[in-house]
Amino acid sequence: MGKINGFLEIQRESSKLRPSEERIKDYKDVIVHRNDDKSREQAARCMDCGTPFCHWGCPIGNFIPEWNDLMFNNQWQKAYELLSATNNLSEITGRICPAPCEHSCVLSINDDAITIRENELAVIEHAFKSGFIKANPNIKSTGKKIAVVGSGPAGLATADQLNKAGHRVTVFERDKKIGGILRYGIPDFKLEKDILDRRLKLMKKENIEFKANTFVGVDITAGELQKNFDAICLACGCRVPRDLKIQGRELKGIHFAMDFLMQSNKRVWGEKIAKEELIDAKDKEVIVIGGGDTGADCVGVAKRQGAKCITQIEILEKPPECRTKNEPWPYYPSILKSSSSHEEGCERHWSVLTKRFIGKEGKVQKLQCSKVEFSGSNEKSCAVMKEIEASEFEINADLVILAAGFLHPEPKGLVGDLNLELTEFGNVKTDENFMTSKEGIFSAGDMRRGQSLIVWAISEGRKTAHHIDKYLMGKSNLPVM
Repeated sequence: MGKINGFLEIQRESSKLRPSEERIKDYKDVIVHRNDDKSREQAARCMDCGTPFCHWGCPIGNFIPEWNDLMFNNQWQKAYELLSATNNLSEITGRICPAPCEHSCVLSINDDAITIRENELAVIEHAFKSGFIKANPNIKSTGKKIAVVGSGPAGLATADQLNKAGHRVTVFERDKKIGGILRYGIPDFKLEKDILDRRLKLMKKENIEFKANTFVGVDITAGELQKNFDAICLACGCRVPRDLKIQGRELKGIHFAMDFLMQSNKRVWGEKIAKEELIDAKDKEVIVIGGGDTGADCVGVAKRQGAKCITQIEILEKPPECRTKNEPWPYYPSILKSSSSHEEGCERHWSVLTKRFIGKEGKVQKLQCSKVEFSGSNEKSCAVMKEIEASEFEINADLVILAAGFLHPEPKGLVGDLNLELTEFGNVKTDENFMTSKEGIFSAGDMRRGQSLIVWAISEGRKTAHHIDKYLMGKSNLPVM
């Protein structure tokens, strides 16, 4: 513990945001990142607890008190080595992870938590600037070949770990560029893509092969994959969006969030979108249905595209601003979250049910909604939603974005071709070793777990890599976490 009274003397201080009127004019990072001295000062607040619950709250088990202490003592290289021992993509989690570790921080019981996520980012960025991070292409090969299908966080973590074990890894991605949801689903103002490319460049130097624009199940069959590789990991994500199948859904101007975000990212990179396919918020009254992080990302994109006004609605009740008795420390609480996108200008409404879309000449013009309340419970102890009598109202809308989450992986294509067993929720079913119902075929991330956080995807990838290595070699030196 570098500074014994640090948590008593120093207040939590997060990084500042660029001025709203400035940042909405571009897609660059919204954050003004701290310098090393300020990060070391914030690291001094860490209490090096006897029982550090931040470890428990972090799905990959980051050694948080240890690298906080090291960075406070100016031992940046050792801090990086400890951080990289558990996290393959810390420059990305340091930017977009919701930081469940901070909600489990012991200091947060009666004070503000340590700025764990920002401290993590400070360590990895210092390591890049100082040249601590170098590719290691001379790993002794086992001669085993592994296919990883999907290049999101779970796929990249799996590939990186297996490559460290000496296996020859090929990552397949059906989109034009590698990165999965990190590239296509996260706006640049949260994750600039040169950050992702920097990591991918390292992985390529370490002999991981990437094959973009290759749709496994179409361009290469599942049978060919089984024939040419000793093991396969499916990390294709959870890409079937939750639809809103109500009257008027067929009207033009209603789009899924991921279609909107993917197209926006492509436009930022300079890709041309055909006029008839363009989803543009400019001068439009935009409604975002869904109150989560994806919905917030849509708000930020719509603002930058020049929307006339933006309203975000959520069917659930407004979350409390503080923990409730039902979600005590150290659990991750369902509390009100506001992002940089909300601060840029957006109306938010909760307990709103969308009943039908109203349009004219085939285009959406309005939403008919009503207010709801949650009371009582059903046989599963779930709160029952009830419409409030005489609470109907309408909202004008030129563009509607559906951001109500995702259901499960795509059932057709690769999953269907392999005839994989699924869970009751439609996710790929695996055993305790992450192996699917087919010998030698494993699954990781949202495809197996269901829609979740990036840090859980990395955790899944690391665990799956351990079990693949053990399956191929009889034992594994790769960490289970």
